[in-house]
Amino acid sequence: MPKMKTKSGAKKRFTLTGTGKVKRKHAFKSHILTKMTKKQKRNLTHTGLVSKADEKNIKRLLTK
Repeated sequence: MPKMKTKSGAKKRFTLTGTGKVKRKHAFKSHILTKMTKKQKRNLTHTGLVSKADEKNIKRLLTK
């Protein structure tokens, strides 16, 4: 039986916090930013947490 591998796409996008929550980055921050205000762009730089409904699926992708 081969080893279980972490999904590399999930590994690049999510990290686990010390309390077991899943941390994520915001989308829409890569290009075509001229139409956004400074405030919108600034707020997108902060990290967020994954919702409770999606947390179980993402943790399964991150398990080795």
